[in-house]
Amino acid sequence: MADDMKEEYSNQHRRWYDKDPVLSQAMNTLEHSDDDTQIKIALNLIKIIIEHNIESEKYESVEDIMTAVQSGQGNSKNGRWYDINDTLKTAMTMLQNCNEATQGVIAKEMAKLVVDKIKENDEEIE
Repeated sequence: MADDMKEEYSNQHRRWYDKDPVLSQAMNTLEHSDDDTQIKIALNLIKIIIEHNIESEKYESVEDIMTAVQSGQGNSKNGRWYDINDTLKTAMTMLQNCNEATQGVIAKEMAKLVVDKIKENDEEIE
């Protein structure tokens, strides 16, 4: 019984994206990226999420997507690292609202976006 309580307690205190190791790593890297990189990746993520959700017919229109995002944003406390920018917050809210299977697929695409963006930034510095 004690183990169940401990597991339940730890699950409640994890960030929503820490369940998926790929997503967790991508979010961690994104969190420590510069603002410009974060916004560019957020915009790409929004596009990817919209494409995935339209393919799965979860949403029929952009209005449906925006309604889902706005309802998700109303519940947030604005204390998370990605709440400082509306574009980033929108992308993260949309990602959080995806089912776990979709999050897993998007996590891989997001990780690639983050790595590509960092490589691009490193090349600009050299």
